Amino acid sequence: MRPDKVVKKEFKLKASKSPDSYYATSVLKQQGFMRKQCKCGTFFWTVNPEQKTCGDPACTGGFGFIGSTPAKKEMDYVEVWQEFSRLFRKKGYTPIPRYPVVARWRDDTYFVKASIYDFQPYVVSGEVEPPANPLVVPQLCLRFNDIDNIGITGAHYSCFDMIGQHAFLPEDKWDQGKVFGDIHDWLKTGLGLPDEEITFHEDAWAGGGNFGPCMEYFSRGLELGNQVYMLYEQTPSGDKPLKLKVLDMGMGHERNAWFSKGTSTSYDTTFPNVTKKLYKLTGVNHDTQLLKSFLPYSSNLNVDEVDDINKAWGQISKKLGVSTAELKRTIIPLSKLYSVADHSRALLVALSDGALPSNVGDAYNLRVLLRRALSFIDQEAWDVDMHDLFETHARYLKPIYPELLENLENVKKIFNVEKEKYNATKQKSRAIVARLIKEGGVTEDKLLQLYDSHGISPELIAHEAAKEGKEVIIPDDFYAKVTELHDNVEQVHATAREDDHKFDHLPETKILYYDDYAKIEFDATVIGVTEGTSVGEFKDRKIRSCSLCLDQTAFYPTSGGQLHDIGTIDGFQVKEVYKTGKLVRHIINIENCNQIPFENGQKVNAKIDFKRRLQLTQHHTETHIINAAARAVLGSHINQAGAKKTTEKAHLDITHYQNVTEDEIKAIEDEANRIVKAAIPIRTRFMPRSEAEKQYGMALYQGGAVPGKKIRVVEIAGVDVEACGGTHLHNTSEVGKIRIIRSAKVQDGIVRLTFIAGEALEQISTSQGDLLMQVASSVDVTPEQLPARAEELFELWKRCKKAKKKGKALSDGELKLVRIEAYKGDALARTAEILRTQPEHVLNTIKRFLDDIEQYKKQRDALLDAPDKQSG
Repeated sequence: MRPDKVVKKEFKLKASKSPDSYYATSVLKQQGFMRKQCKCGTFFWTVNPEQKTCGDPACTGGFGFIGSTPAKKEMDYVEVWQEFSRLFRKKGYTPIPRYPVVARWRDDTYFVKASIYDFQPYVVSGEVEPPANPLVVPQLCLRFNDIDNIGITGAHYSCFDMIGQHAFLPEDKWDQGKVFGDIHDWLKTGLGLPDEEITFHEDAWAGGGNFGPCMEYFSRGLELGNQVYMLYEQTPSGDKPLKLKVLDMGMGHERNAWFSKGTSTSYDTTFPNVTKKLYKLTGVNHDTQLLKSFLPYSSNLNVDEVDDINKAWGQISKKLGVSTAELKRTIIPLSKLYSVADHSRALLVALSDGALPSNVGDAYNLRVLLRRALSFIDQEAWDVDMHDLFETHARYLKPIYPELLENLENVKKIFNVEKEKYNATKQKSRAIVARLIKEGGVTEDKLLQLYDSHGISPELIAHEAAKEGKEVIIPDDFYAKVTELHDNVEQVHATAREDDHKFDHLPETKILYYDDYAKIEFDATVIGVTEGTSVGEFKDRKIRSCSLCLDQTAFYPTSGGQLHDIGTIDGFQVKEVYKTGKLVRHIINIENCNQIPFENGQKVNAKIDFKRRLQLTQHHTETHIINAAARAVLGSHINQAGAKKTTEKAHLDITHYQNVTEDEIKAIEDEANRIVKAAIPIRTRFMPRSEAEKQYGMALYQGGAVPGKKIRVVEIAGVDVEACGGTHLHNTSEVGKIRIIRSAKVQDGIVRLTFIAGEALEQISTSQGDLLMQVASSVDVTPEQLPARAEELFELWKRCKKAKKKGKALSDGELKLVRIEAYKGDALARTAEILRTQPEHVLNTIKRFLDDIEQYKKQRDALLDAPDKQSG
């Protein structure tokens, strides 16, 4: 396929030559608009015969509405959505609640970055019905490519609301003139703009293989929104019309409120209560004539569009009749204040929706925002409490987003942990910065490295350098460069087999385990067979394996972190099962056969190893229970980040901002066992995707994105609901006792809980009980006292290693093990955690520590005896 930029350019040129074929020109002409071309090349529509330019700020010289907006209706931020949704409801649109900013229903992005993300890929493709049609939505979005512009241009945000106007219609119901007329009516009736103040731009859009015309709308230099009409798709045989036409209108909520008020900056209308609070707390003067004169030109400082930002500052300073230094002294403190306002709202929304700051992928940008805000507060010595800002934002936004206030306490807990990390980084940063300055200065690469590796902000480095009389130049697009370092997240995909294509023509395998995990014997018909591995040649060749596709199967293929079933088909061992597209393939062991004992159309009988199936099913259902229990104990931010279920054990990776404590592990285990004892029925059923999402929300997608028009929903009533294709028990009581055997932080923001149940627990309880007694006796304590003794031993071993290295002699008293404390819980698991090893390695680890300590004692004794021997 051609790149999106190429497609957009080509289609825009084509549409410009025949605008009547691609734009709602009949509506425009009916309203008295005429087509013109700007000096920049853009074709635009206006009712003003004298208008020469397209209305873009680059062509008009900046914003012309500040202090004198032409909008006849003045609305604050909340009122804009209320008026917009009221007007569009009258026009037949259904207002729907926003989707979470964490896009759990998609596997190609972490955050929602536009309102159309809510409906990709399944609604846009026509595979799934939309929640309403047509609809409007106040969709909060997160983007991090403009962090350096926030606070400077007066219009950039990391978190913004893209009000979406969407429709998904077949050709016979598509009416481009109507949907265009609806948004034109918003401008005239909603904002109260006369046509003389409106300019429409002809444009094009391309993305994801689709493309179409686009109409942008401006007034006095400000783009208020744009309508994209997704009408065509790229195919191998050429461009073709889409069967389902898609309206994708994205309108900046913040911009429309700003335009309606005509205030100095959009920040004053987007979060008025927060900016008022910050003006009062910081004493920053925002009501100056210089600021008012600067703001119409502020869009010219967009670092993404300006080649020389210092030159741009100079040009604006010259127009205003002040020095660049004086202009920056006024604007920079304000930009920091507005950044704190923006970043605090972005963090409130993201953390409320289950995202956690991290050093991995897109979540890293949340840490950038958090530390940038705290750094600005520190630099300016402001007495600003971020908790207070979170609450102020949440209370103001309650009429549109009531969930933000409901999740406030959890947001504050997560923030506190991140702030502690930030403060710890600050302490060590001063020494690092001092050393670098002595070594000859700080380059741009070093700035990026220090921020990325240590979290040390460039502003802090510049501040420390200034104390030493040194200057550090911070790139104007510094945070954009930091973001680029974390933009590409590696995606893991299943590896296809070489011969998978041979089965493409076969019908979909009917799955039998969905209804009953205990179904372990079934009859089926062979519909596909291929040879697998073999040895030897010609007459002596022996076939070792073959691959079978059946019309139906109860064998579970490896997927969703759960291992495959094993068993037999007509007496031959099934050694592996996996899914390729719509088919389940069974790898059969036919060691030493001269030919494959199966053929298409053959009737076969299959049996599944129930002992293995039961253990895997117990561990899978246990995973859902542990996830729910962790959420109940740790907070609503808990989501599944990964899972694995084997016959020996299972683990669940959860999103959590710090290590899980012993008390929390005990509480999670207790809650999980309470759910088991409650004997709650487990209900599995297939539901239309749109219906399931409407009923249960996006928390359904704990295991990641799930394909299909219908999804299988696994519900433990009142406890947990997930979209899941795994095998599940009929009742929670079938899990048996649950034990969490380990917890560990596997990456920033991800904690792994490892647990067991069923026969696996019985086996490990017996073997580990014997091991526990053996380990405890090796250090002369009872099993309950082992964790405390192991911790004391570990610390002594480390002291001996240091003493040995320095040639220091520890006293006999310092070498004694005296600590005796009883531990309530799994003593062996806790000991393994203390010693940073696995339970099965605890005994050897302790023996090694004891041997090392004994060896040190001998060396110490020799060291102490040495002077006597020399004097003798």
